[in-house]
Formats: sequence, structure tokens, C-alpha cells
Amino acid sequence: MKKPTVFKASEGTRFPLGSQAYEDGVNFSIFSRSAISAELHLFEDAASPHPFQVIKLDPELHRTHVFWHVFVEQLPPGICYTWRMDGPTDTEHSGGRFNPQQDLLDPWAKAVTDLGWNRKAALAGKNQAGLRAMVVETPQQQHTTAPRQPRYRSQEIIVYEVHVGGFTRHPSSQVAKELRGTFAGVIEKIPYLKSLGITHVELLPVMAFDPQHAPDSVLERGLENYWGYSTHSFYSPHPHYCATPEKGTHLAEFKAMVDALHDAGLEIILDVVLNHTAEGGVDDPIINFKGIANDVFYHLDPNDRSIYRDYTGCGNTVNCNHPIVSAYFVHCLEFWVDQMGVDGFRFDLASAMARGENGEPMASPPILWSIELSPSLMSKWLIAEAWDAAGLYQVGNFPGYRWAEWNGRYRDVMRRFIRGDGGILTEVATRLCGSSDYYQREGHHPFNSINFISCHDGFTLWDQVSYNNKHNLPNGENDRDGHNDNLSWNCGVEGETDDKAIIHLRKQQARNFMAILLLSQGVPMILAGDEVHRTQNGNNNAWCQDNETSWFDWSLTQKNADMLRFTREMIQLRKRHPSLQRRQFLKGEPEAGNNLPDIEWHGIENEPPWDDPTAHFLRFTLAGRSEDEPHLHVIMNMGTETQTVRVPNLEQGLWHLAVDTSQPPPKDIYPPGEQPAVGDTYKVMSRSVVVLELWRN
Repeated sequence: MKKPTVFKASEGTRFPLGSQAYEDGVNFSIFSRSAISAELHLFEDAASPHPFQVIKLDPELHRTHVFWHVFVEQLPPGICYTWRMDGPTDTEHSGGRFNPQQDLLDPWAKAVTDLGWNRKAALAGKNQAGLRAMVVETPQQQHTTAPRQPRYRSQEIIVYEVHVGGFTRHPSSQVAKELRGTFAGVIEKIPYLKSLGITHVELLPVMAFDPQHAPDSVLERGLENYWGYSTHSFYSPHPHYCATPEKGTHLAEFKAMVDALHDAGLEIILDVVLNHTAEGGVDDPIINFKGIANDVFYHLDPNDRSIYRDYTGCGNTVNCNHPIVSAYFVHCLEFWVDQMGVDGFRFDLASAMARGENGEPMASPPILWSIELSPSLMSKWLIAEAWDAAGLYQVGNFPGYRWAEWNGRYRDVMRRFIRGDGGILTEVATRLCGSSDYYQREGHHPFNSINFISCHDGFTLWDQVSYNNKHNLPNGENDRDGHNDNLSWNCGVEGETDDKAIIHLRKQQARNFMAILLLSQGVPMILAGDEVHRTQNGNNNAWCQDNETSWFDWSLTQKNADMLRFTREMIQLRKRHPSLQRRQFLKGEPEAGNNLPDIEWHGIENEPPWDDPTAHFLRFTLAGRSEDEPHLHVIMNMGTETQTVRVPNLEQGLWHLAVDTSQPPPKDIYPPGEQPAVGDTYKVMSRSVVVLELWRN
């Protein structure tokens, strides 16, 4: 229908917040405790230079307590809008940053456009209304019946970390050009995800973020904020991941991807950034929260409220445990679950969320318990990155019961072990068994530990075995960014090489990492591309590289098909062994119906060398949990010498070789039915992992 020049405005209601389209018009509502006036600006579309209508709200008619609201009659979906607000500006005392000339983005917007956004101009004080919300129809609530229950038990999960844009932007993806880097592009790769054998796709941030939030030295190189840890609109999918964002299809396109993943038997976890926003610090622009309720949404210095307390390294820290902020985020997460179908969340720098309004860590942070106890989130995955940038490290001690954690200590000790560090066998064994020293005392389980070797932040798996040092100069920050100690080993040469012996060793080391990860108790997480030796050329902080440095090169699935096959077969090995997916911690004692201990440790001869400061060799026997499950004997030799071991003499059957990472493909891993029998002894080559399966008589 053709829009009239002026739409009639009436009182409206305070709930729901944001914009809600109805048959006879649209209700708008926004929170601001300290605002003294509010205006709603309506734009024909994302590119319109000026609003076609400005509605000034009457506080007596359009304000209820801390909410400003208005109903615009006959307004159709597709219209763009911003808010303007006036209020206290004595920043030092009140913390207010109101500017009545500043266009503000609705924090409850379900679809946003950044078509006209220029962060540099905004930093210079030029207001452009470049970030706009769009009026869109919201999907119907899904919880008319009981919430959908998880497809997988907690101990069965295998996570695959993916960047939506980078997964299909490479020309080799064979995705249609207009769909590369979008939610629709992910749909096209579902057969690959299914064939890999993973159960959960964990997406780097997909809530709308500011790609321009980066230092000048980065932007001047034509780079941008690629990872997306700079959210400004927590209810809206990122417009750059949509094929037709100008049509306001954000929610529909995201929901189509979720439905397609579910139809394929896969679940989806979102990486969410509730600890800071794209508004940055004092010298960064006002986008939404700063101009609406700066004193509520951010941690401010109590002695000078113009100063942001920064526990995230990103200029600001969200005041998550303020009741209004806590409610905002809990309702937001419930929206993504109830209406978008999401199966869980991974929380970036989650320890920052455990800080109270005074900035100190809380024993029982209200937001974390509100998330845990929300009926909508009760059966969903909650994963914490249990540290922040100000030194609060809570791995094994994160508040709450259901929370799983990225286990950074697992990552570090396995990197050290596989590169050849000696004398750490006790901790290696503890991490292999699910890190009971961190989780068991609080009544947690092995699946509370998310085990990983690599993730988006740091070296890829191939770079872990190819570089001793980071190579981040292309990022434009003079190599100051990224971790300096990656616990890596380049196998003798830094970076690319034609030396066949070194390439062979690197591939063997990569198999060692993948094998040990998938043989460990707890939940394994694989970084997308590690299964095909994806490299970032030694860049361990590719946060700004929206190019071939970060993109998934699909030609590697052919070039490195041997590693892809190894990963797939290791995942299948894990899936066919309930003993590798235990809900309870191992005890070293026989279980009911089994005369073998659930786990038994060995060294080269018999007893493991726990106290030997030079030891690199460890093996264990893992008892099957039923008559149908073969026992496992796992041998890890990270030393430089070949060792011959006597395999356990068990009367129930014969040992067969399942895995030997020292052997050339396809002899590095054998599926059942193809495994060669093993005699009384086995020669274990240096820097290798061997897995034997006992097939019973």
C-alpha cells in the first residue's frame, strides 16, 4: 500500500518493547529511566536521507514509568526508524550521555540496517542515522506445547566452531555468489557437516555487530571487525549474513538455517557477547545504550561517571547484574530460543558477567542464575568462556550448576604434551579423564568440560604444528596483538616448507591432536577447517581478516582428504564407544558386570611414570561398558624414541589395530571389520598415538 504523508499516532503500550507490527499499525516502546523527552523518526527505507515523519512523544500520554511508547496507526512493515532522546548530560556526576540531536538504534530491534553507517563520521560528531531499525513481522511463539527437548545427551555432543561468513565466502565453496557468507550458504554445507559426524554447530557472533569497530591502523589496510565481537543489536541477526537484508528478512533467513540444521539432526549454539558492546569507551560513538541509559547499562567509575570501567579490553563493560540489564539479556536469550529455535549459547568473556555493580566478582551473580533457571533455557546448552580481560579466571569455579566451560587448561596441557614437554603425565591423565580436579568437587560431570586444542582465537591446528611464533603483521598492529606463547612447535622449520620429512611429521602431529581430543572424556570442540589443515599463515589473531586468511578453502577437502577421513573415522570411533562418553567420572574400579577397572594406567612396562620429570609416554586400558562395546587400549608416545610394549593379556578376545598416527593414510585409522589383529607386543613409533580395540570371542 502507498504510505500517506503522515500517520496518525496514539498512546500505545509499554509492552512489548521494540517495535511490534499488528494488522492496524505498529506499537513502539523503549526503556529510558532518565530521559525527559523522546522522538520517533520514521524513514521510508534504509537509504532515505531524511525521515518522512517525526513523532514527538508527550510525556503525559506516551510515558509509563520508565517506558516511552507510541502506536502508529496503519504503518506497514518495512519502515525504518530511529529514536532521539534528551536528558541529563552532566556525565561526570549523573553518567548521562543524552544528546537530543543523536539518532539512536532501538536495542530491541529484530532487524537492523547499517547501509548508511560511517563510524568515523560518528566519531567526529556527525549524526547520520546510518544505523536504523526496521519494522518486521516477528515469528509466532514456538512454545504452544512443551519446549523441544535436546536430540543428544550431554556426553554425546561433538561441537564444530564455525564463522558464518568465512564458511562459504571462498570461491571454492561452490555456493552461489549472492549466497556466499550468509545463513543460506551454511544451509548448502549441511551435507558436509552431517558427513563429518559432529552434533552441534557453534556459530561465532551472529547478532548484529559493527564491522567498522576497529583501530585506524586496521581500517586503513582495508580490514574490518570480522569475528563480530562488537554487538550493538542483540535481537537482530547480522544484516551482512542475510541474502536480502534490505527486505527485512533477517529473522526468516536465520530461522530457515536453524530449521534446516534441525532437519538434518544437528543442533545450533550461538556465541554471544553480553560483556561489552560496539559503543566502546569515552571516545567511541553513541549508538543506542549510551544515549538511552548509559548509567544503567555500563559499569561506570563511581568517582567520575564519565569514565567506563573496562574489564573486557573493549572500552566498556556491560553492567549485567543491574536488574534492568539482566532482564534485557535473559529475555533476549529466551527470544532466540523460543522464536528462533536456538539450542544453546556460548558466552564470550563470561566472567565479566559475574561482576556486580561495584565491579567485584559475585558468588551468585543474578544474571547467571536467571539464565540457568529460565524455563525457556532450562534444557539448553550454556557454555562459559570462564575468564575476562581483567584477570578474573574461573575455569572449574564458574558460578552456577549447569554451566559448561571452555577448558583452557585442557588446551594448554595437551599442546605441551604433544609438542614434547616432559614430566606432565599426571595432568595429562587428569585432563584426558574430564578434569575431575576442577569439576567433581562441585557435583559437576565430565561434560562440563569443553575440550579443545584450537578455536577461532589463536593458531589453527595446522599452524599449531607449523609455527613457533605468531605472524600478525598483516593485522596492522605491529605484531602487538595476539598471544605470544602458543605452546606450539613448528617441527623444525617456521612456516611453509617443501621438506617432506617435516610435512610428514606435521601431519602426524595434527593426527595426534585430533586423536587425543576425541579420546578424552568431556565434550570435544573442533575448529572448522582443522579437519582439512586450514592455515592462517601463522596469524593467531585473525579477528580483522575477512579474506582468504580466514575463509574456509574448500579445495582443501580434496587436497587434504586424508586428514578429513581421519577426523571422520575418529569421530565414528568415539561414537561407537560409550566408554569415551561417560556421564560420571572414572574411578579406576570395576563397574557392575565387568571384571576390569573402568580405567587402568600403564607406562612402557607396567606402572605409569607419574613422578618422572622427563617422561613422555603414557597408556591406558578403558573398559567397555557393555558386552557389545570393545575394550580400548590407548598408547601415547610423545617422546623421540620408538618403544615396544606388551599389550594387556585379556582372555575375552583379540586386540585389533584401530589407530596408529605414525602410519601413512589409509593405514593411520581402520574402521571395524578392516582392523588387523595385533600380537602380544606392539612397536609404538615416536610422537604417535595408537588405539587398539579388543573384539571379543
